[in-house]
Amino acid sequence: QVKLVESGGGSVQAGGSLRLSCRVSGLSRSYCMGWFRQAPGKEREEVGYIQTNSGDTWYEDSVKGRFTISRDSAKSTLYLQMNNLKPEDTGMYYCATDPPQYCAGGLPSYLGQGTQVTVSS
Repeated sequence: QVKLVESGGGSVQAGGSLRLSCRVSGLSRSYCMGWFRQAPGKEREEVGYIQTNSGDTWYEDSVKGRFTISRDSAKSTLYLQMNNLKPEDTGMYYCATDPPQYCAGGLPSYLGQGTQVTVSS
């Protein structure tokens, strides 16, 4: 059974930082891993992803230069380092993974339960 468990969410003031973690189990390997977020009353949007073979990353425009996705393959863990947080970054953050097509505009096969991030002004 594939399981994705996020952690690291919390409440911070604008300009602060948080690092989210996502532990993946039940998969022999992941080809594409990323993060989504959903603000109250809004649709879920993609934050960014990393192609595990090449290490290539993609980020949504509003987080470029502030967020960084990385992974530790030995720990089967994905990270999202978020710096200079803004109130509009508030939302539930979800970890996602696979298949390879996810990194080519497709949808992920697996999604975690989410971790809440709240940024106050």
